[in-house]
Amino acid sequence: IGPLRGTGMTAGRSLELYFVDGRPDGMLTAEVFNWTGHVLRIPRTRLAEGLQRAQARQTGVYLLLGSDETGPLAYIGEAEDMARRIGQHAKEKDWWEVAVLVTTAGDALNKAHIRYLESRLVAMARAAGATRLENGNQPAGSSLNEAATANMESFLDTLHMVLPAIRVDLFQTGRRSTSREVAQQPTEAPRFHLAVPRHGVDATADLVDGELRVKAGSEVRPAWVGDPKHASNYRELRQHLVARGIISLSGDSARMTEDYAFSSPSAAAAVVTGRSANGRTSWKLPDGRTYADWEAAQIEGATE
Repeated sequence: IGPLRGTGMTAGRSLELYFVDGRPDGMLTAEVFNWTGHVLRIPRTRLAEGLQRAQARQTGVYLLLGSDETGPLAYIGEAEDMARRIGQHAKEKDWWEVAVLVTTAGDALNKAHIRYLESRLVAMARAAGATRLENGNQPAGSSLNEAATANMESFLDTLHMVLPAIRVDLFQTGRRSTSREVAQQPTEAPRFHLAVPRHGVDATADLVDGELRVKAGSEVRPAWVGDPKHASNYRELRQHLVARGIISLSGDSARMTEDYAFSSPSAAAAVVTGRSANGRTSWKLPDGRTYADWEAAQIEGATE
């Protein structure tokens, strides 16, 4: 998966989800056209049934997802017989609620493949920092030749498209590479500004690929001042960015240390201003138009 050369666009892919029991929160399988991978999501309440499926007896990597008293938690593992290994985890770990099994058509993965995938997935989850891992040390991985390594990296690229589609956000991060953005960002990407001088807020953001990316160096409010009962998810996101060093605090000031992508203008505005905010009216173009004004013009142009 990657941008089409010279277009700044991302190639489309077709994802097929099969809801085994007809419920969106139940057991499901996920496959992508022209991809050898197969993903099986099993709620713990359906574990006995799910582990009887053929893919569960194959060689692969798996994720256990749930939470404990301190918040979301995950575990990443590998096994040559995933059903047997996950059955053991069911006896030993009581915090997880969902298992996600990743294998291939024809049981094509071998031990070296899954050790490589496990190591890479653990490293990626830790780098994203979205969820705590129960894993101890970083898995050693395995040495693959150049061709096999390229195949596994391509496999991971598609897997990271599939997992968010089935509500697995373990590897999602808003961090964006400034150098990559310079190379790929369309020149017409709109740039928005949000300033509240009396609170030391002076932030810039670009709208790229449907994300509002607040730029490194943007000055943000040094503390959350909003009602803790409101926008608690934005407050928690801000705390996470501070903990990860993406927002750097220095006395009575704070700034973004790197580019960070938000899913909505209001999420970006709340983190920047330290309180619940309507990002559609807070973010403005250099000519004074709000994000809402700009969006309305885009919709009007598309529907003429």
